[in-house]
Amino acid sequence: MTSPRPVSGGGGGQGLLDRYPHAGRRDALRRQQLLRVRGRSVAWVPPLVLLVGIVMTDLHTTTSFRMISWLVLVPGIAAAICGVWETVVFAVLAPLTYVVVDSGLPPQHQAGPADLALAAIGGVLATMACVVRVRGEARVVHMADISDTIRRTVLRPLPAVWGGLDHAAVYLAADTDARVGGDFYDIQPGPHGTRVLVGDVQGKGLRAVETAAALLGTFREAAYHEGQLTTVAGRLETRMRRHRDHMAALGYAEGDRFATAVLLDFPHEPADAVDVVNFGHDPPLVVGDDGAVRSLPPGDGLPLGLGELVRGAPAPPVRRVRVTGAETLLVTTDGVTEARDRSDVFYPLAQEVSRAVAADPRVARPRQLVTFVRDGTLRHCGGHLADDTTVFAVRRRPG
Repeated sequence: MTSPRPVSGGGGGQGLLDRYPHAGRRDALRRQQLLRVRGRSVAWVPPLVLLVGIVMTDLHTTTSFRMISWLVLVPGIAAAICGVWETVVFAVLAPLTYVVVDSGLPPQHQAGPADLALAAIGGVLATMACVVRVRGEARVVHMADISDTIRRTVLRPLPAVWGGLDHAAVYLAADTDARVGGDFYDIQPGPHGTRVLVGDVQGKGLRAVETAAALLGTFREAAYHEGQLTTVAGRLETRMRRHRDHMAALGYAEGDRFATAVLLDFPHEPADAVDVVNFGHDPPLVVGDDGAVRSLPPGDGLPLGLGELVRGAPAPPVRRVRVTGAETLLVTTDGVTEARDRSDVFYPLAQEVSRAVAADPRVARPRQLVTFVRDGTLRHCGGHLADDTTVFAVRRRPG
């Protein structure tokens, strides 16, 4: 999502993202933040300073060096950073200033009407350019709103505590313009326990977003109504195949698109058990407050959408693991595990997390954990994310 999507489930700083623009959200209007003081726009100051500077320089130099014609630059600068009406003011002020300053000199030293016409024409062109720029920025803002709406639809906002779970997530889209990609996650409480789904659709772009939305829609219904986790897993596999067939019928070349995913079930009883179904995804890490980091058994199930390619392939098994209330489950996607530095070395996720938690047990908490992994990933790859990146952490809430 989100842009980066900020840390959900309790917030998180964005300072590191600001230092890595390739991984962060860059709106066309963001530069306007630099032209505001206490909420008020000061975009008019640079062109005004330029106008005064040109006039003062012209008045304090010899008549052999006339720079009053440089006033044509003033509306041009205003057009780049100011609004339309501010640009119009400078487009009128520049020729008027020219007339006042030039007429105050002896006739033999006056620049004449040619430069006045240049300043007037420059003001008109600058105003037209400003109108085009403002309209373009308005379109960018509108598209950003659409992207944010899509992101909230696919990755719906979750309460800080949901279904008896403390959780946090951060999402960084490889496509910083779209701000949403093929990674997905959600939590669905229900009468049979609280289910969690984290996954990664193969490929990028809007087709991957559609696939992620289809899987999440099925998960939200099946996870609530179905009592058996195997049934939820089967519904996801069926939905993936139906979606692929539907897209193919519409003429989109989906090929053998698939999705890796981890399906978790936190049953009401026993309170220290978690059921796991792994669809070919990297196994989650269990991070304890004592610094111990262990990996769950690797997923031996096929990715979603590939079950029909192997005849007689068994359904992914449901594995029950013991996870105490002092342990956090950490699930990441390829953007973390495949992040490389300049030496082409992968990010050592387990080692870095173990070292950090050993130094500060609070890092094992979901919000701190996802923030640490996000920052470590960005530092490791220098902010150049090769794939959508999701970091998701969850643990049972005490009591």
